[in-house]
Amino acid sequence: MSDAQKPFAVFDIDGTLIRWQLYHAVVQKLASAGHLGPDARLTLRNARMKWKNREHKEAFHDYERTLIQTYEDALPTLKPEDFDRYVEEVITEYKDQVYTYTRDLIKDLKAKGYVMLAISGSHQELVRAIAQHYGFDDYVGTNYNRTTEAFSGEKQLGSADKKSILQKLIAKHSLAKEGSIAVGDSLSDAAMMELVEQPIAFNPDQKLYDRARSESWKIVVERKNVIYEMEPHGTTYLLA
Repeated sequence: MSDAQKPFAVFDIDGTLIRWQLYHAVVQKLASAGHLGPDARLTLRNARMKWKNREHKEAFHDYERTLIQTYEDALPTLKPEDFDRYVEEVITEYKDQVYTYTRDLIKDLKAKGYVMLAISGSHQELVRAIAQHYGFDDYVGTNYNRTTEAFSGEKQLGSADKKSILQKLIAKHSLAKEGSIAVGDSLSDAAMMELVEQPIAFNPDQKLYDRARSESWKIVVERKNVIYEMEPHGTTYLLA
């Protein structure tokens, strides 16, 4: 069967398949080892604690912005071999720390012949490793341009326009949208979820939750060892 005859499913990775943020994990390791400058570890800790203490609604996004900026500011002096070493550590540590719902959904869809796609804002090197581990057919992450000796500072974001990225993957593999599925956990995933027949908001943040409700998308929440699947029913939701 050619790809053009197959349905496809597209997944976000961080917080959707993996229980934590791979981008965060590798930057934290680099900062703790002193590769991002003398102040990086304390800067990230202070931002992280504001989020953990829930000081305000945007504390997580402020922490995330601080983390990205801290990493990117250090790119001129960061050695690719140091980055690669911590990528390997993060993959070893986190690759199997996944949500049951999405892990089993991936397995089920692969068995049904779906073309499996991953689109993530995490580093391309991290996304590649996870995609290979779970048997995705294609993937896109954030690419920080590099040589063997240095990072250039230029980048191509994997999460800036997930709709456009998904459209390119659909065209690349000549995929049909019939039966298509998208799974994401944040508002940046909504654009790709608009393109499919079966969008699933998984453990959504507030903004994606609001969007899912307005669009009557399926909402799934996994908490501890319980999975709550909520299907739209008129103007409300019913527990499946």
